[in-house]
Amino acid sequence: MSVSPAAVAASQPVAAPASTPTQADLLDFVRRTAADAELIASLPLDPEGRTWVRLEGPGGSEAWLIGWPPGTGTGWHDHADSVGAFVTAAGELKENSLAVRLPSDGWKTLELTDDVDRERRLPAGRGRSFGRHHVHEVLNESPDRHAISVHAYYPPLPQIRRFSRSGPVLRLEQVERPEDWQ
Repeated sequence: MSVSPAAVAASQPVAAPASTPTQADLLDFVRRTAADAELIASLPLDPEGRTWVRLEGPGGSEAWLIGWPPGTGTGWHDHADSVGAFVTAAGELKENSLAVRLPSDGWKTLELTDDVDRERRLPAGRGRSFGRHHVHEVLNESPDRHAISVHAYYPPLPQIRRFSRSGPVLRLEQVERPEDWQ
């Protein structure tokens, strides 16, 4: 479910950085935005699927306010050449990530080594930034509570690669472009 961002974006005063936003700039933005209780409370929550509102990010970045019903997640994906940051504003999210850089093209299946898996628990107020080609999945594992988070990416996402995973085998399933999720 998508919600019109007009009212929410207008409520977000953002001072544009003098240059291209860094991971630190994005993390600062998502932290400040996640602390805006009125904005967080304004997001309509759907019991079945994720909801989202596009926000005005710093320096031309792409930003989103996302609602996560209990038991939902993103699946494994990356953000191509974009750097990013996200913070949990309400509830708790879990991030599983891979400490490995994947080839950008020319593969469909990779076998991962045993030491690449990372896990983070991100309760309200906690978040992280990440670099280009970061591969992860984000989950709301709560059986009965929504989570809400704020995300920002720069440059705006040119694509997202989606993966499936079975044990150590990671398989490229599809490539999404902005028109697929806006």
